Amino acid sequence: MRNLLKASQVRDADAYTIANEPIASIDLMERASRAFVEKLFRLSIVQKEQPILICCGTGNNGGDGLAIARMLYEQGFSALDIWVLYYNDRQSADFKTNLMRIEALDIKVWSFFPADSLPVVTQDVIIDALLGSGLNKPLAGAWLKAVQHLNQAKKTTVAVDIPTGMLADGQLETSREVLYAQDVITFQRPKISFLFPESARCMERFHVVDIGLDERFIAQQEVDFYEVTTGDVRRIYKNRHPFSHKGTYGHALLVAGSEGTLGAALLCAEACLFAGAGLTSASIPRSGLAALNTRLPEVMTINREALFQQPLNKYHALGIGPGLGTDSEAKGLVSDMIEQFTGPTVVDADALHVLANEKELLDRLSRGTVLTPHMKEFDRLFGQHHTWWARVERAKSEASRRKLVIVLKNRFTFIAVPDGKVYMNFTGNPAMASGGMGDALTGIIVSFLAQGYEPKEAAILGCYIHGKAGDVLNETGMAVIPASILISEVPKVIGWFESRVTIGEE
Repeated sequence: MRNLLKASQVRDADAYTIANEPIASIDLMERASRAFVEKLFRLSIVQKEQPILICCGTGNNGGDGLAIARMLYEQGFSALDIWVLYYNDRQSADFKTNLMRIEALDIKVWSFFPADSLPVVTQDVIIDALLGSGLNKPLAGAWLKAVQHLNQAKKTTVAVDIPTGMLADGQLETSREVLYAQDVITFQRPKISFLFPESARCMERFHVVDIGLDERFIAQQEVDFYEVTTGDVRRIYKNRHPFSHKGTYGHALLVAGSEGTLGAALLCAEACLFAGAGLTSASIPRSGLAALNTRLPEVMTINREALFQQPLNKYHALGIGPGLGTDSEAKGLVSDMIEQFTGPTVVDADALHVLANEKELLDRLSRGTVLTPHMKEFDRLFGQHHTWWARVERAKSEASRRKLVIVLKNRFTFIAVPDGKVYMNFTGNPAMASGGMGDALTGIIVSFLAQGYEPKEAAILGCYIHGKAGDVLNETGMAVIPASILISEVPKVIGWFESRVTIGEE
């Protein structure tokens, strides 16, 4: 797992790298700026004939901007203008060095002070190198007016490391003015705040470039957030052995579906089957047996009436909730299953609704139970939250206090585990925003639990593979991905890990 750092820890990593590589700070800035420019070219955001405005403050972020301007000039970009905003008395040493270097070139540099009015932006592209990640309070005064002026120009904007005005970590206040960027090219690690939904009002996309900070030092930092990588999933995943059989990979039980929502049960069962459970049994209403047997003949069925007339300990994992309903029968099923099944469990959808209304059931959940709520389900369980930062902090505390795994679903899914850590899943894309995706994810996680993975491992594997299947389909041109199509891609993604085929950066 890759540590995700707070802004202060990134500064510590800068200082450690400078002292121990060793490398001069101006040379590290040069390396970062070159990585920015190379990524800018790969993204094809700018063309040589386009007029470009580079907006710089007088700190190190401004120094980056000046170095970037010089490198663009050296690559044949001639329509360059630089605005330097002298809005405070501090100028970093590396900013001063890069300013002297830029003054030797044929690039127009405009200097502005707090009392000055900024001219109309006529350039096609703005590169934002004003303030960087050191900001810890809302913009005010001349800075606020400058950002408002640039936003009103509605130009394509690329931020250096972080959009001006945006916090790198902590609670994002939606009332704060931020210089909106279509693209952010950030250094070494994504900022933690990029992963929260409120970041959408500050930026559209982010891209991470490696600038050679000391990874051993980064790995030693105490952090709360971790990025799940392809390499991590490779290490967690266990190859199937030559003499294994269906009994090797566990027996999953799914309690799902009601008269009007049998599709959720079918999707959940299909995902469980396709993710590799040795045996899958589904307890659904009688009216759905024909549909289940027709669509998934591999899945065994259990009449609801007979569910508790058998030893439940023959099942290795339980998934409960997709399409179950919230009537008295559903409440009874959830309560009875929590009471009688003590193995690894995933609670989703309508079962979460039952828990929210019957809070004492939360206290009866077995250790390691996996909850998979979306935002509204989470707030019904644990109270209303007005920001995602507060929501994730609550997920951390509840996972730790109750010894649960909480999969808080979003564009970047937060996996909170009992030791207080949060694992971030980066796979997945907006094409997956369609009904049934949560049912599929539940089936995949239950499948891995049945196969013997620990709850944390099953949640990490399930989220990554679910999202990666969606990414593969999205890359083929699918702008909307039905859950049933995504499920069919899951065995292929698992096969890449099985065969050790490279599918992405480690």
